[in-house]
Amino acid sequence: MLKGPPPHSPNPLKLIRQDIADDRAATAPWPPGTTRFSFTNTKRFSDDPLPLMLDYYERYGPVFTIKVLHFNAVMMLGPEANHYMLVSHADNFTWRDGYMRDLIPLLGDGLLTIDGAFHRSSRKLMLPAFHSKKIASATEIINDEVDRAAEELVPGAVIDLYDWVRHLALRVALRALFGLDPDKARAGDFDAVTEFESALSFHARSFALQLARGPLTPFTKLLKSRERLDRLIYGEIERRRQTGERGEDVLSLLLDASDEDGQSLEDRHIRDQVMTLLFAGHDTTSSSITFMFYELSRNPELLDDALITPEMIFDETLRMYPPAYIGPRRSVDPFEFAGATVPGRAHVNYCSWASHHLPDIWDSPEIFDPLRFTEAGKKAMRKGQYIPFGGGSRTCIGMRFGKAEVGAIMRAILERCRLEVLPGYELNIRLAPTISPTQGMPVTVHRAAPAQVLSNKPQAEVEVAA
Repeated sequence: MLKGPPPHSPNPLKLIRQDIADDRAATAPWPPGTTRFSFTNTKRFSDDPLPLMLDYYERYGPVFTIKVLHFNAVMMLGPEANHYMLVSHADNFTWRDGYMRDLIPLLGDGLLTIDGAFHRSSRKLMLPAFHSKKIASATEIINDEVDRAAEELVPGAVIDLYDWVRHLALRVALRALFGLDPDKARAGDFDAVTEFESALSFHARSFALQLARGPLTPFTKLLKSRERLDRLIYGEIERRRQTGERGEDVLSLLLDASDEDGQSLEDRHIRDQVMTLLFAGHDTTSSSITFMFYELSRNPELLDDALITPEMIFDETLRMYPPAYIGPRRSVDPFEFAGATVPGRAHVNYCSWASHHLPDIWDSPEIFDPLRFTEAGKKAMRKGQYIPFGGGSRTCIGMRFGKAEVGAIMRAILERCRLEVLPGYELNIRLAPTISPTQGMPVTVHRAAPAQVLSNKPQAEVEVAA
């Protein structure tokens, strides 16, 4: 069996003490910024970090320090910084000790929370599940679930689009990843979709509540949801091992996968990988579709522009609202970048959200403009300028799957109806742990306009998004 990383401590006080000790032990100076605790900066970083990061970028350049609670957070922004962390010097950064460690109690040792040889071996075992032929097979599941969900898009209805897509994406993930019928993944008061939503809600809590431990705390509720989900997943793993039943889903592939040395994944790591894909697959799709139709509701004329394709609309949505908005890492050794030094064992982060809004890199970055993504526009972009799926050896493994799912949902909506955000709605964003609307997004369903964006585009163009 492939050897995974050592167990991760879930004790928040131990992690805080280690962060403080690492900062105090720094042997290199910190980048410019603030290294003393500031309640104002901590609150700004927690509530609305984008303006703060853009302000620091203007004042200090592409690498700077912000004191957040008990530790120094080093931010690296811009194309060169992204390329440095993701590609050219990626070996000097680890994921497991960065903020992604907060996901370990639920996700375990999946691709988001592992490093080194175990990450490389695990990713190699999983790659066949995301081959183009596998994506084509999964598209049948996606279209089936999209058609089912689209029955709710009745003219005159008011729905929470974010909630609608989350439930749809979770059903798709349960079928495509686990090979489970979502309607049968229930027993008494247990519903896998609802249970997973409940577990993820932990990350939307305040920092203080996430630290709390005890019988009635959010952390205990997360553990209970994980336990119930684990019974479902491990039960399915055991059943398939006993019966030999296999399908086209990722779980089936991982049960039989082995590397060139014949080593395979333990059951707990199979569980962790599929749980991670379940999280990443549904959360990013939900946010992308919601933000996309928020912008289309504000800019309906974009649907009538013959130069704009669905793919360009999707690309611009990911520029303005990249779901995986931050890449938290921990430096291994001290290093220099853009004239600044960064200590070893420092929390270092790239941020696609901030990098995609830099005014010296993007023209009018606050404006939703899909025409940035013409073929000529994309060719003119610098390395590391556009990174909604990360980059280098850790580029999102489910990128093709996500594009296929978003493309199918987008087409289904635009072919059937027009969505209008309710009057007075204000978009507020939360970061928990991906970018999403704080209070969902209520929309009114209207009949489709005579010439929606998909009706006057060649089919080949539409399917680029898939």
